[in-house]
This record gives sequence, C-alpha cells and structure tokens, in this order.
Amino acid sequence: MRTGLLICLILGVLSVELNMERHSEEVLAKLRESKWASFIVDFAEVELGSGGALTELVEAIKQLIDQLEEELDDIHHAYSRRTDEHNRDVTRYEQEIQDADRDIFNGEDFIDNVLIPQKQRFQDALAQLKTNIEENRRILDSETVNRKKQHEQFLSNIAEINEAIGAVDESLGLLSQITNPSLVQFKRVQTNLGRIQTSFQNHSSFAPIIKALLELATEQNFADQGSVQQLVKIFNELRVQFVDTLNQETADESAAESKFAERVAQLEKEFAEFQRAVLIKNSEIAANEQKLGETIVYVGQRKDDRATLQAQLQAENDNYAAETDLYNRTVAEYNKEIEISKQALGLLTQPSFEQYVKSKVGI
Repeated sequence: MRTGLLICLILGVLSVELNMERHSEEVLAKLRESKWASFIVDFAEVELGSGGALTELVEAIKQLIDQLEEELDDIHHAYSRRTDEHNRDVTRYEQEIQDADRDIFNGEDFIDNVLIPQKQRFQDALAQLKTNIEENRRILDSETVNRKKQHEQFLSNIAEINEAIGAVDESLGLLSQITNPSLVQFKRVQTNLGRIQTSFQNHSSFAPIIKALLELATEQNFADQGSVQQLVKIFNELRVQFVDTLNQETADESAAESKFAERVAQLEKEFAEFQRAVLIKNSEIAANEQKLGETIVYVGQRKDDRATLQAQLQAENDNYAAETDLYNRTVAEYNKEIEISKQALGLLTQPSFEQYVKSKVGI
C-alpha cells in the first residue's frame, strides 16, 4: 500500500493476538517472526530507549486508518457509480437488442407473409395476362382468317349471281329476237340457248334453275307467241330474284365487314389494355423485388446490429464482473488493512505493551 512501513507494521502486529501483560515473552517471540513486526519492536525499543514515546507511531496509525476508510468510501462511491452506469448500459443494450429482435421479426414476417406471396400473385397475374394476350391474338388471327374466307365466299357468290344474271340477260336477249317466228329464227335461238346451257352448267349454284329454264326454252318451237312471252316473264322474274339476292349478299357482306371491324377494334382495345396491364404488373414486380431486396438487406443489417449489441452486452457484463471481482477483493483488502490497523492501534495503546518494551531495553 501507500505507506509500506505502516502496512507491514500492521500485518506484524495483527499476528500478535495475545494479552501482553500475561504473555510478554510469547508476544515478543511472535513479533520476531515477522520482520516488520520485529521492526516495530525495534522501533519501539529505540524510541523508548531514547526517552521518547510511541505517540507518533500511534498518531500515524490513526491517520492511516482515517485515510483507508476515506479511500474505501471513495471506492464504494466509485463502484456505486459504475454499477449505475452498468445498469443503464445493460438496460440500453437489452432494449436495443429487443428492438433489433422486433425489427428482424417484423422484417422476416413482412418478407414471408407479404412480399413473397405478393410477388407470386404478381407473377401469376402476369402469366395470366400473357395468356390473355396470346388468346387475344389467336382469336384475332382466327377471325381474320374466317373473315377472309367469308369475303372470298362473298366474291364467289357475287360472281355466280352476276354470271346467272348474265345468262338470264343473254337468254332474254335471244328470246326478244323472236318477232316473226320462222324456222331460221327458231333454229338460231335454240342453238344459242343450248350454248348458254352448256357453258353455264356446273358453274353456279343457280345452274339447276338456269338449266331447267334453258331446257324448257330450247324445247319450245316458239310457234306460239304466248309461250315466248311466258318464258320472257319467267326469266324477268328470275332476274329480279337474282338482283335481290345480289343486293342481299352485298348488304350481308357490308354488315359482316362492319361487325368484323368492330370485333377487331374490340380485340385491339383489349390487347392494348392487356399490354398496359403487363407494363403495370412488371412495374409492380420490379417494385416488389426492390422492396424485397431492401428488406432482406435491412433484416441482415439488423441481425448484424443485434450480434454487435449482444457482443457489447457480453463485454459489458464481463467487464463489470471483472470490476466487481476487483472491487470485492479491494474492499476485502481495505477492510483487512483497516481491521489490522485498528488492532495494531489497540495493541500499541495498551500500557502493558509499553511496559514490556521498556523492560526489555532495561528502562
């Protein structure tokens, strides 16, 4: 300690726990076992042998006791402050660890129960949109092909109707030539009708009707002008039906084309909406992936924070435990020194001790 001489002196004196009046020789022998205790005896012999007293030594021990007790109080206060600081640090670390645990739990829960399911829903929705787009294009292609076939059928029908009308017109033209029935006219008209019949058959859905009328016309001898007029009337009525059919076919084609245009516009509108939805869904997936990445990084950072805090808490507990051990040992040492000093003070202030020393030096 600070006053080595006094500490050693106290340690030597502490070993002599006896009644000096009854055991002077035994006490002296035990004092001699310690060089510092022997020193105090020698010091007392010199002091008393020179006519002095043990007052200064007693006063020094009293001052030492006061100093030790004051230092011990400072140690207690310092340890109390350190304990308060330790408790505050532990509370802070534990709170921050709890905060990190909560952040980690919330982050992982957000990932597992929100972001990942959301990502799956977005991906499923995107896949469905792509399927819808493919179906939209398939329907458009299919209906375009059908419209083309319908239009080609329309052109074919128009061609047949026009061909039928042409055949009727040609037949009417031939029949109108019969003004004065003669053998030459009959032969010429029958020859021309036969030619029309031959060239028209199997080229139109109207062929059977035209064929029947032509056969009827070619079989007539046209001797009766009434028969000719009857045929002309039938051909004219047939021509009206053909024209009506032509007009109906044209109207139906126009309606079909308008309906197809509306259908195409509808499909194109749906296609544009699907494409916009794909853009939106892709942006949602990108935002989801960004948020997922940020949350994973955040959770990782909070795990690192927690590990750091746990290490700091462990270090604080270890340091405080070491300081507490040092404090306990220091307090025990101080208490021991104070107790020794008090025992030494009690021993030195006993008259029997001074008388014993004086008797040894022959005073």
